[in-house]
Amino acid sequence: MKFDRYDTEGFYDELFTPDGHPRPGAELVVRRINNLPEQELQRRQLAAEKALLNLGITFNVYSNEAQTEKIFPFDIVPRIVQANEWTRLEEGLRQRIQALNAFIHDVYNKQQIIKDGIIPADLVFSADGYRKPCIGLNPIHGVWCHITGTDLVRAADGEFYVLEDNLRCPSGVSYVLENRLIMKRTFPMVFDSCSVQPVTDYPSRLLDMLQEMAPHGLRSPTVAVWTPGIYNSAYFEHSFLAQQMGVQLVEGNDLIVRRGEVMMRTTKGLERVDVIYRRIDDDFMDPKVFRADSMLGVPGLMEAFSKGNVALANAPGTGVADDKAVYAYVPEIIRYYLNEDPIINNVPTYACWREEDRAYVLEHLDELVVKAVNESGGYGMLIGPHATQAEREEFRRRIQAKPRTYIAQPTLALSRVPVLVDDHFEGRHVDLRPYILYGKDSIYVLPGGLTRVALKKGSLVVNSSQGGGSKDTWVLNSQGGPSPESTLAGKEGLSC
Repeated sequence: MKFDRYDTEGFYDELFTPDGHPRPGAELVVRRINNLPEQELQRRQLAAEKALLNLGITFNVYSNEAQTEKIFPFDIVPRIVQANEWTRLEEGLRQRIQALNAFIHDVYNKQQIIKDGIIPADLVFSADGYRKPCIGLNPIHGVWCHITGTDLVRAADGEFYVLEDNLRCPSGVSYVLENRLIMKRTFPMVFDSCSVQPVTDYPSRLLDMLQEMAPHGLRSPTVAVWTPGIYNSAYFEHSFLAQQMGVQLVEGNDLIVRRGEVMMRTTKGLERVDVIYRRIDDDFMDPKVFRADSMLGVPGLMEAFSKGNVALANAPGTGVADDKAVYAYVPEIIRYYLNEDPIINNVPTYACWREEDRAYVLEHLDELVVKAVNESGGYGMLIGPHATQAEREEFRRRIQAKPRTYIAQPTLALSRVPVLVDDHFEGRHVDLRPYILYGKDSIYVLPGGLTRVALKKGSLVVNSSQGGGSKDTWVLNSQGGPSPESTLAGKEGLSC
C-alpha cells in the first residue's frame, strides 16, 4: 500500500502539500509506509486494534440501547505538527486559559467585567454552567480551571482556530497516552528518528499539579480521583489516571465529611483527603448545595471546599466559561484581563441573541453550522449544507423561540489526514484537543493532545459517540535528533 493514489481533494492536508509532497517532518513516515510490503500496514493496523482491545480502552455509548462498552477506533497513520506551529499554539493556549481563569474568578466575586459592560450580565447568569453557590469562593492559589481540554481546528487557510473550550471534566487524555504506546510499538524506529515530543509524563505532571493545589502547609497531601462509577462513559479514563498516578479511585459513598474535612473510607479506617480530581458534574457533587436528589455526591463537600480544607479540580462553577455563548466573548475577555490580542482566534461566531446576528443566521441556515450552547458531543447541532429543508426549518423555529441558546458559525473546510480504508488511503477531517494543566505557578500544555478523526466519509463530526476515532499526534522537536520518549516498548511489538 502506497500514498501515490492519495488525493487531498483540495482540502488542507496535515501530511501532504497540495502538490502531493510530504510536509516537513512527515517525509520519513511517508517513505516508511510506502516501503512496507503488501498487506503489512493492514497487519499493523489490526495488531494495533487488538492491542487496544487487550488494554481495555473503551467508552460507553449512552445512545446504545444496551449501553455497552465500545473500543475507541484508532487509525495508524499519525498526525504531525511542526515545532514552530506548536510553539505558537502553546503560547495561545496559555494565554486563553489564563484569561478564562481570571474571568471565572471575577464573575463569582467582583463581577467587574460585567460592570464595565464587556459581557452582558444576563448572558453570564443564564449560562448553564453558572452556579450561584460559588459566589464569593476563592479556590487555593486562585486557580479554578486546573485541567482544560481546548478543541482546535485548522481551516482551509492553514490557520488554527479555537472551536470550543472544555473546563468542566474534559475527557480523552487516556487515549492520548495509550495511542502513543501503540504507535511506539508499531513504528519504533520511525518514532525514534522523528524526534517527537513526549506525552507519557502527563500522569506525573498531573499528580504534581494536584499536589500543589493542596491546602497550605501539607507536605504529603492525599489525592483521589472521584468517579461517578463504572457506568460513566469515561470510567476507563478515571481508573486509568488513578492507576497511573498511584492514587485512590473513589466514588461518592467512599467519602464523608467530618468536622469540615473530607475523609475517605479505607480498610484501616477513615483517612483525610486533601485534593480531589473530580470527574463528576457540579450538580451531583453535594446534595446539600446542588441537586438534593443526588445519590452520587458527598453532603458537606462544598462547605469543606469553601473553608479551604480540600481542593477540588476543577473547582465547581468553571462551566460558566465554557458556555458557547460566553465563547463568543473570549477575544474580549482576553483583551480585558491581559491587555493582549488573542494569539489563537475563535471561529467567526454569530450570536443569535443579537438581533442583527440572528437575522443573518435565519437568512443563511443553508450555509452555517448552528449549535445549541448547552449541548456537547456533536449533539444539538445543525450542519446547514448537509441538512434537509425540514431540519433547517425546525432549527429556525428553535432559534426564534430561544435565541439565547444558539450560536452559528461558518461551515469550515476542516483539515484532513489520511486514514486507512481497506486497501487504500482516504482523507478524513480532524480536530485537535490539547490538554492544559494550570498549576500554582505555571501552565503546562501537553504536546499535541488528542487528534479526533471523523471516520465517516465527508463527515465533520469527530466525536466518538457519533462514529469518530483518534490518531496519535506527533509534535516534533525543533532541535531534531532522537525522540525524547524511549521506544523500549517497541522491541516487544512490531519492528519497523
